[in-house]
Amino acid sequence: MSGQPGADDDAGGQRDLTERILDALPQRQCQSCGWPDCAAYAQAVAAGQAAINRCPPGGAQGIAWLAAITGQAVQPLDPECGAESPRGVAVIDEAWCIGCTVCIKACPVDCITGANKRMHTVIEAECTGCELCVPVCPVDCIRMETVTGDQTGWAAWSRAQADAARARYAFVTARRQRAAQEHEQRLLAKAHHKLAHLPELTKNAQGAELARKRAIIEAALARAREQAGPGGPAGKSQAG
Repeated sequence: MSGQPGADDDAGGQRDLTERILDALPQRQCQSCGWPDCAAYAQAVAAGQAAINRCPPGGAQGIAWLAAITGQAVQPLDPECGAESPRGVAVIDEAWCIGCTVCIKACPVDCITGANKRMHTVIEAECTGCELCVPVCPVDCIRMETVTGDQTGWAAWSRAQADAARARYAFVTARRQRAAQEHEQRLLAKAHHKLAHLPELTKNAQGAELARKRAIIEAALARAREQAGPGGPAGKSQAG
C-alpha cells in the first residue's frame, strides 16, 4: 500500500477524523484492539479513548499512519493486543467438521460456506485472517494457514483488499441486522396475535389462568418494546 490514507485527500480538513482513522485501518475486523470492529476502534481513537497502537494487522506502518492523522507520537504496538505477523487464512478440516454453523456466525465477512449439519469450507480470497472462527469451533477443526510468507502488517494486505473487506463487512452486517429485525417482527406479530385471541388459543382458559397467560405475553411485549425503543417495531401499538 502506498501513500498515507486520510491525509492527501483531506488537506482542507473536510473529512471527519473518525473516517480518516478508519481509512488507515486494514478492515480485518479481528477485535484484537479490544473493540467489536474497526469502526468502533476508529471512533474510540478519535475520541481519545483508545491508543493508536492497538492494531496488530496494521502493524508499525499502520501506527505511523494513525500517528500522522491524529498528531500523536509513534509508539510500539501494544503487546497486549498481539504481535505484527504474517497474514493467515482459515482452513477447515472437513473430516472433523460437524456442520454446527458456529464459525459461519462468527465470521465478520461471511466467507465460510455451508449449512446446518453440512460440511463447511472457507472462501480463501475473502478471508481477512481475523481468526474469530478458530476459538468458537466446538471440535477444534479450524486452523490458520500463513499465506503471505514473511510479509506482515500492511505489507501482507493491500488497500484493495482492505476496501473489499470493508464493503463486505458493511453488507454482511446490514444483512444480519435486517434478518434479526425481521425475525423480531415475526415473533412480535405472533405475540400480538396470541394476545388478541388468547381465550381460543388457550383452550378457553378463564379466570386466574387466563390472566396469568396474558401477563406472560404482555411482559414479553413490554421487554421487547423497551429494547427496541419507540421507533422500533415493538414500540408500535398492539394489534387488537
